[in-house]
Amino acid sequence: MATRLARFESGLSELRYIPTAKHVRGAIDGTTVVDSRQAVLVWEPRRVVPQYAVPAADVAAELVPGRPGDGDTRGGPVRMGEGAVEVLTPEAGFGHHTAEGEVLTVRTPHQERVGAAFRLADPDLADHVVLDWDAFDEWFEEAQRVIGHPHDPLARIDVLRSDRHVRVERDGTVLAESSRPSLLFETGLPVRFYLPPEDVRFDLLRPSDTRTTCAYKGVASYWAVPAADTAGVPTDVAWSYPDPAHDAVPVTDMVCFFDERVDIAVDGERRDRPLTPWS
Repeated sequence: MATRLARFESGLSELRYIPTAKHVRGAIDGTTVVDSRQAVLVWEPRRVVPQYAVPAADVAAELVPGRPGDGDTRGGPVRMGEGAVEVLTPEAGFGHHTAEGEVLTVRTPHQERVGAAFRLADPDLADHVVLDWDAFDEWFEEAQRVIGHPHDPLARIDVLRSDRHVRVERDGTVLAESSRPSLLFETGLPVRFYLPPEDVRFDLLRPSDTRTTCAYKGVASYWAVPAADTAGVPTDVAWSYPDPAHDAVPVTDMVCFFDERVDIAVDGERRDRPLTPWS
């Protein structure tokens, strides 16, 4: 019997790693604290994006034993994918450890980042410490700054122009309609439909203060529906990338709507709302 490969159902329960040939550096307050040519990409169980692990000798700081629970414990598991598998997305803080190991604090002469490192108990990675991306101010792969999280060599985005007819509605009101979308395919996520701004009803939307960062696409700006929800808060329904990273240049200034929050019909067929962290 054939095996259907699914990003959120295959191997997630395991501790996974891949060595990288990239020169990896991390800085705090303008000082390089991590400088490694022996970095490894590590996925703790249920993590969907990798984290850097480097030999402890490549960290120019004192690694002080901490306590379980130290560090960033924002967020937590969310259900995602067809099987509604519980996963830890980039929004889940580094402090949610799912492998055995020792929590460490990174201490420099002028800074202390509590729980920002984790020494795995696994013998294959015994000489390495996993590092909290958000505890560092800047990260570089070679001479290029990297944002969001380390790049996953098993993930990619692909943008294709299309002639599908896309209609976007919310509560029966048409927000956008286009026959010239660009489709963005990203590993492990639903296909996203990016529409030319000329085909979007901006008179029914308003700019939002929300900004998010994607490691592959850059920094996104958002639009919300003016009508507030029951808590009195406008709902973000769409986003765009005004200055995207190079892989996403084809969707510059195009507008994409959350399949999770609006009704999208493609060639007359309404799509199911996917189960993702943005549902």
